[in-house]
Amino acid sequence: MFRSRSKEEKAPTDKVTADLSKQPRDPEAPKGRPTPKRSEAQTQRRRAQSAPLDRKAAMRRQREARRADLARQREALAGGDERYLPPRDKGPVRRFVRDFVDSRFCIAEFFLPLAVVILVLSMIRVPQLQNIALLLWLGVIVMIVIDSIGLWIRLKKQLNERFPNEPKRGAVAYGLMRTLQMRRLRLPKPQVKRGERP
Repeated sequence: MFRSRSKEEKAPTDKVTADLSKQPRDPEAPKGRPTPKRSEAQTQRRRAQSAPLDRKAAMRRQREARRADLARQREALAGGDERYLPPRDKGPVRRFVRDFVDSRFCIAEFFLPLAVVILVLSMIRVPQLQNIALLLWLGVIVMIVIDSIGLWIRLKKQLNERFPNEPKRGAVAYGLMRTLQMRRLRLPKPQVKRGERP
């Protein structure tokens, strides 16, 4: 009654299960094979999902989907469409920060053109011009630091007033990084004019 079956007794059931798997089975009829363990069933399911039929076609589809996502992101960055913006630019807090920065003049946005002028002045072998270039470097850096501290204080105050319950982590740094870019080159493109209140 409780003894195990011999190999001869087990063999015919294997043939029966093979024959049954080929024929359509009545849902009410017994299945004729043991239920697989959960781990075996999961590995079979994973193998079926992970192994694509045609790897080249799957890679091609994946590349095309990535390309389409990037194109959508580029259009969103140019037009300001919130749905397709990258995660770092999404949300009402980031939008307010962008508008706050874009609505005013910042000295930091003129850093690159000023740096080129100062570099040209410092390369001329006239000691007076080189001294002027050195003083200009110092003046520009001090003005950028003072302007950035003022912007940081005003922006933080405005964010606390307008978005008291929203997460604001990294928003001020996001705004300061945006000031370093020239207005024309900023992405997402500025949606407000200078002097306009956000």
